[in-house]
Amino acid sequence: MNKTFGKDIVSRIVTGLFGLAVFACVWFWIAGGVCWWQGWVFLLTFILYVSILVWRISRLNPDLVRERNLPAEKAEAWDRKVMGIYSAVLVVLLILSALDGGRFHWSFVPLGIQLLGWGLLVLAGTVIWQVMKTNAYLSSWARLQDDRGQVVVQEGLYQHIRHPMYLGIIVGFTGIPLVLGSWWAMVPAFIIAGLFIYRTVREDQMLIDGLPGYHEYTKNVKYRLLPRIW
Repeated sequence: MNKTFGKDIVSRIVTGLFGLAVFACVWFWIAGGVCWWQGWVFLLTFILYVSILVWRISRLNPDLVRERNLPAEKAEAWDRKVMGIYSAVLVVLLILSALDGGRFHWSFVPLGIQLLGWGLLVLAGTVIWQVMKTNAYLSSWARLQDDRGQVVVQEGLYQHIRHPMYLGIIVGFTGIPLVLGSWWAMVPAFIIAGLFIYRTVREDQMLIDGLPGYHEYTKNVKYRLLPRIW
């Protein structure tokens, strides 16, 4: 990793942390104050995990970091729409969780279920980490990477399912409302899960049509998200 790229990564982390600080002020204001301990534990854990993840991946594969920071113009048109909806629903999820879990307590999530949510987040974080180490073409957008010489990845979790990153994301969003103490936030979480299931189908077809060797790969690895199910 060259010094210029390393400075760029540090700059991105600092900028991201500043943005998260602003977000935290707004989020805890919506939650009614700073006493919402579930929000603090989740936010600090998220910051630590993402910071370590970005730093490690930037050292292991700087090209992957560059790829994941490409602008939306590089993506398929349908994916820009899907991710636009995702962004809007994510905002709803965060607002609902703050209003329910922090301010009004419309619903009650027992501590045991909150711990289950943390288990789901640990599982999701582990899956995402493994996928990012394995797949050098893991773009933030659905696109064929002819400019990077994209090939079919068949190692690691890709030996069992074709889209493990999306599985990790879906598992993670199932856990987030639980750790934040809000059953109501499960509604947008399920919508997000549905969006990524749809994205899985569309991206799978895009790769079958445009990535050499992917159609043969689908014959060997038959399942998209869940082994022996789908």
